[in-house]
Amino acid sequence: MSVDFNGIGPGQVNTHKTTADKANAPKAQAPAEQAQAQTARGENVKLSSQAKELKQLEQRLSSYPETDDDRIEQIKAALADGSYKIDAEKLAQKMLEMDESIFG
Repeated sequence: MSVDFNGIGPGQVNTHKTTADKANAPKAQAPAEQAQAQTARGENVKLSSQAKELKQLEQRLSSYPETDDDRIEQIKAALADGSYKIDAEKLAQKMLEMDESIFG
């Protein structure tokens, strides 16, 4: 799928490079050369304290399982034996909260 920005479609722009453009284009570097060039320029990255905290949180969350298998089995068993009860008011409140969080 193409996106039309400012009325310019993919067929309206000449994207072919001329021989002169190709001759003046910089030559591709090997990854090792790129890393060496970046190091030579003295590029440094410093993470903010918020970024560091987010990384730590991400690591802690990755240690938890995506689903609570024990809870799923409890609900399945309750559904099977008919003992699972739905609190309609709590369900409605959660639906309203979700709607508010999505649509404002």
